[in-house]
Amino acid sequence: MAAAPKPFDRQTIEKAFERLGELAVAAGKIVEVSVYGGAALVLTLNHRPATRDVDAVFERDRGFVRRAAEMVAAEFGWASDWMNDSVKGFLSRNDTAREAKSLFKSYPSGGSEGLRILVASPAYLFAMKCLAMRAGDVTRRGDIDDIRRLGTLLDVASTRQAIEVISRFYPANALPPKTRFGLEEIFGPESPL
Repeated sequence: MAAAPKPFDRQTIEKAFERLGELAVAAGKIVEVSVYGGAALVLTLNHRPATRDVDAVFERDRGFVRRAAEMVAAEFGWASDWMNDSVKGFLSRNDTAREAKSLFKSYPSGGSEGLRILVASPAYLFAMKCLAMRAGDVTRRGDIDDIRRLGTLLDVASTRQAIEVISRFYPANALPPKTRFGLEEIFGPESPL
């Protein structure tokens, strides 16, 4: 089995989505895929040039999407898990709220629609990245950089403001201590009210 290209840049991700859209049209389907994590950042923001994989969730036509993704992997010589749903463990109960995601693009371009790509909003990505971060783990440096950049985009300048953004998607009283410690490392200690 061939390894996935390292890294997935915007052009590579869009090429894969174009092919998935073509396969959906050929099957007479219109499928929706929600994209999170690094791939969402690569597609929507200019500060992240690439990612290792595509974190995605597809609720309807799961079997079709999985088979089509495997076909794309075989055609492009990638690992079969180039698009995976391991992000499901970080989905918010507000995942379907209007502020959580928006339509990015439909594929194939210039033809019949077969694939609709939804991407997580910057605020939702910020909240997810904060929950996923491992404070002090240098191998996850990309998450810390993403949190800082998303924080700047969202005008988050303090731990209190970070928690306010996170609490739009996850209960603030349920944040793990590691998240609070990590936020304090990034944004400074939380000041008492």
